[in-house]
Amino acid sequence: MLDASLQGALKKEIQNCIEQNAYLLENLREEIRCLKDSVRKIQPRTTTSIALVATDGGNIDLHFDPYLIQIIRVVDSSNNSYCLEVISPSTSLEELNKRHIDGNQIKTPLGQMMAYLGVRSLCDLSPMIRLTAKGSPVSPTWISVYRGLMEWAILFALLQKDYGTDTLILWDGLLRSKIFSGDLFHKLLQGIAQRIDEQKKKNRKIYLAGIAKRSKVLERYRLALALGKILTTDYPAYVEVPREIEEKAYIWTEYARGDDRYIAGGEINKFVGGKMFLAKFGSHPWDPIWPVDIFQKQTDEAPIIFGSMLADAQNGFPVPFYPRSLQKAHENAALVDFDRTILQGYILEAIRTNLNDDKQILDTLMLQDLDPSQYRYSKG
Repeated sequence: MLDASLQGALKKEIQNCIEQNAYLLENLREEIRCLKDSVRKIQPRTTTSIALVATDGGNIDLHFDPYLIQIIRVVDSSNNSYCLEVISPSTSLEELNKRHIDGNQIKTPLGQMMAYLGVRSLCDLSPMIRLTAKGSPVSPTWISVYRGLMEWAILFALLQKDYGTDTLILWDGLLRSKIFSGDLFHKLLQGIAQRIDEQKKKNRKIYLAGIAKRSKVLERYRLALALGKILTTDYPAYVEVPREIEEKAYIWTEYARGDDRYIAGGEINKFVGGKMFLAKFGSHPWDPIWPVDIFQKQTDEAPIIFGSMLADAQNGFPVPFYPRSLQKAHENAALVDFDRTILQGYILEAIRTNLNDDKQILDTLMLQDLDPSQYRYSKG
């Protein structure tokens, strides 16, 4: 802990640093001044909303799992489950490929997406999933990439479903990705647009938007927005974020360059599927602001999409003014409490079955205190 003299010196150093860099905040305020006249009121609309979420592997928190088991599960806000797989970092990629495409047989939504993109293996689909030499360590990070690929595959499949009414599909996060090889994500975005157009021919409108809890753009400009009284209205409102402002917030500007920001002689858009807006769904000036990506082919329909999100967001619980459908999807996807206990039991049972004559060692181990350090908090 800093002593009193050091605290005083630190406080003075911080004050001097901020005074010397005060122009930076003024620059930020100047950059977003143009947004002041672009704020639009959200008018409510009636549209069915569904949200898609994958189980977060980092939240399972098993107490005993030497195999690093991961559950790959994607559900929606109505608790429909679209996939359920169990894998580990050492799962054979060859066998995993066969779960999705085996010869000429396409078995799963991920297999269907791979076939559409013209690839036959996960290694071709993503540069972050690689074969390793036998016996070498396998990084567990590829599993989160695999989970992301599965989410995109389920979304792609849902766009061919028959819908009874106009429907808004909410994506958990921004409509951007760097997990695909080459220009495969660009090709997928074209396929998404094509399927949305096919739904329109059936007199059904499918809207697609992604909403994030945070973004580099909002972090950079939050104070400047408040000082400029942008989105401090007494009604729900949104504002479109110009690509130029997005690019200033990211280290890699290609993560902010969509199809509408083509640079002559440059590469095609490989990573961005949405146009960013900032939206406030509450009626008080200081209600939370959320970054929202609207599918880039539907930017002109932003008023309809935000109107469709409004009722869903105003019913948000426990997070206020955040779409309830996304929160329900997260609740459905989470493997916690009783579900986690059951999962832990299944893992222990499977390990015990494979130990044969050494089962008693596992039983003895399970009787030991898993966290003896907790007793440092006990009294007397």
